[in-house]
Amino acid sequence: WSGNLVTSATWNDFWLNEGFTSYFENRIMEEVYGESYARMLAQLSYQDAMRDVKQLGANSPDTHLKLNLAGRDPDDTASGIVYDKGALFLVLLEKTFGREKWDPFLRGYFDKFAFQTMTSEGFVKYLRENLIKGDKELEEKLKIDQWVYGPGLPDNAPVPQSDEFAKVEAQIANWTGGTPAAKLDTNGWTTHHWLHFLRNLPKELSTAQLQDLDNAFKFTQSGNSEIACLWLEHAVNNNYTPAYDRLDDYLSQIGRRKLVLPLYTALAKTPEGLERARKIYATARAGYHPVTYATIDQILKK
Repeated sequence: WSGNLVTSATWNDFWLNEGFTSYFENRIMEEVYGESYARMLAQLSYQDAMRDVKQLGANSPDTHLKLNLAGRDPDDTASGIVYDKGALFLVLLEKTFGREKWDPFLRGYFDKFAFQTMTSEGFVKYLRENLIKGDKELEEKLKIDQWVYGPGLPDNAPVPQSDEFAKVEAQIANWTGGTPAAKLDTNGWTTHHWLHFLRNLPKELSTAQLQDLDNAFKFTQSGNSEIACLWLEHAVNNNYTPAYDRLDDYLSQIGRRKLVLPLYTALAKTPEGLERARKIYATARAGYHPVTYATIDQILKK
């Protein structure tokens, strides 16, 4: 990973590890699987960034790239911001300068600082010296300080677009318009298509609608943890009881915070759900990572 070559100097600068690695991962996916595939991943990453900003708060200092963790356990503030917002900032730089300038800059950066540590301030300084070069118009256009030292996503954040996801959205429109789920054109869909499908379903769904989807696509039985998480969140929010046994098993077997936090949060919205969550958690907690149960403890204290 890129962070093993040029490493963040402190936990406050962790985006220099993970934002860069996420950016390079997408470039690798583009090279191996093509631009269309990479665009799907980029759009999912953008959705993740938007979700994290919403959860943490648009003005939260924990949505800065340069964090301030004085007196705090870095694990307690872990989120996707350093990954997704960090990568998005680098995409903005790539699109602004073009790969013909951006790629040599990256090569020069990693060559110059190989096997050394780097701070956010150091990277920004290097960026300004080697790409901005005193151009005030570029400086204003990029809003570097807003990206690195400010909250949320600046208004110049690039919004990835995917032709493949446009096809998914067309099928959602067909389904909400009355086409049975079994008649939808899902041939050739990857996990990424299904994630986008589930993320973009209406929030309010009837039992009949959920049963239609479940009969066609077997979401309740899905062995993919990310697909199952999204589906079970719909089930909880709409009281789809046929999925509740799977919900109990899922929360007892999966311990990654990203994949259980949405479900406990959804359950905690109602007295009945909170009771169910506490019952599951009483036995599941022992198998969770400390970072996970520290967060869930707070949710279930209500």
